[in-house]
Formats: sequence, C-alpha cells, structure tokens
Amino acid sequence: MERIASFQVDHTRLLPGLYLSRRDGSVVTFDLRFKKPNTGDLLSNSEMHSVEHLIATFLRNSAHKEAVVYFGPMGCQTGFYFLFDSALLSLDGAISLLQEVFSQAADYEGGMPGKSAAECGNYRNLDVETGKAVCRFYRDLIRDWTVEKLSYV
Repeated sequence: MERIASFQVDHTRLLPGLYLSRRDGSVVTFDLRFKKPNTGDLLSNSEMHSVEHLIATFLRNSAHKEAVVYFGPMGCQTGFYFLFDSALLSLDGAISLLQEVFSQAADYEGGMPGKSAAECGNYRNLDVETGKAVCRFYRDLIRDWTVEKLSYV
C-alpha cells in the first residue's frame, strides 16, 4: 500500500506554520500547523472545536466564500486543513484570506457562532475566548507568511 503524502512529513521537525499540502486538480489543501515538534503539545478538543467554528464562519462569510471548499481539524490535533478552489483564489490570495480571517477571529466580539444544541452536536466544549486566544497565536505566526514559505522544510 502507498504511504500517503502527509505521513511522509517528519512531524518531529515540522514547525508551526502554513504549508501547501497537496493539489487535486483545482482544489488546493493548505496544512495549518499549530503543534511544536517533540513537545507533545496538542491542541485541546475545546481549542480545536472553538477555532473551527470561528474560522469556518469567517471563511464562509468572506468575499472569497465561493472559493472555500473546506476548513476543519486534523484528527491528530496538530492543526487544520483548509481546502480551496485555485481557479477562484490564488496561493497569495489564500494566504491573505487566512491572515484576514485569523485576525478577525482574534479580535471578534460576540458569542460563539453555532453554539447551541440545534447547531452543533458538541456545543458544550465551545468557548469563544479560548478560540480567540488560539487565533491570536496563529494570526501572529502567519502575519508575514508568503508563498515561498509554503513548502515543508
């Protein structure tokens, strides 16, 4: 069986950042990595879930919402995947969009989007302040990110 591409990245050396994971036709997958190598510091369930609700909401309300295919957590709890249509949004544009939405989420004033039993099957572990704190960390991390920095090192 073939070893999938994401298993070929050395997770013991991978620094937090923004990476180009793969291209499937016009769909591009960005790897938004949060975990520090060899620390065991994973994002908590509440952090993952809260960031997911904030960022997915801002992405799907952005001027580029038609290019957004998916935003969601990695099962290993080290980050998120952002999939977008490269026919509608360039790599530069996708980086700018992520910088914009993480900044919006970090500065967000209001209740957690989708925090009710009717909107979310696990709404109890959502916390807007937790999500904002993680978004501030990532906003600052990718503030000056460029296409040249998208490669796994």
